[in-house]
Amino acid sequence: MTTPLGTVTCDITISIDGYSAGHDQTEERPFGDDGSDGTGEKLHAWMFETPEENKAEVEEFRAAKAYIMGRNMFGPVRGAWDRPWNGWWGDNPPFHVPVFVLTHHAREPQPMEGGTTYHFVTDGIESALAQARAAAGDGDVTIAGGATTINQYLAAGLVDALRLHIVPFTMGAGTRLFEGVPRLDLEQVRSRAASLVTHVTYRVLR
Repeated sequence: MTTPLGTVTCDITISIDGYSAGHDQTEERPFGDDGSDGTGEKLHAWMFETPEENKAEVEEFRAAKAYIMGRNMFGPVRGAWDRPWNGWWGDNPPFHVPVFVLTHHAREPQPMEGGTTYHFVTDGIESALAQARAAAGDGDVTIAGGATTINQYLAAGLVDALRLHIVPFTMGAGTRLFEGVPRLDLEQVRSRAASLVTHVTYRVLR
């Protein structure tokens, strides 16, 4: 009997002009020139300044049984990969399940507090997805970003759903969602406006 597969969902916060980070990301400024101090304070204020208002969306994100992220989301500084660095999610990252990090830099799996283990995948997006699906069982896999990683999965036709958290300001430049992605047909599943963000979920039609 074949075990049913969960949904592959991309979940990302973007400015209203589609950017998830500015240029010049560093270890101290993970979101680069994002229109604030480079820490994503403006982009992700909806999570931290109004958590109760957006509790359902945060819980939905945390319900995944495995995650995939790009190297820049783990940590973009090239030198950081040459030393024992835990990424900028701290000693107890919020995932609490396996996280598969796309990278060209091979590393041993990195267990963290709270149940998160980072697995560093060097053989491409399909391998990362296969490993994440195996870890998730019949649970959902969330591709957490950044935009470059999500664009690769969208272009390859490997995404079932897209959850966007759209913040009402323009960034103007940086890493942009849908860059280089062929035309997509999407079905809007739901949307909800909050005080600092609009949440929209789309099904990717094939």
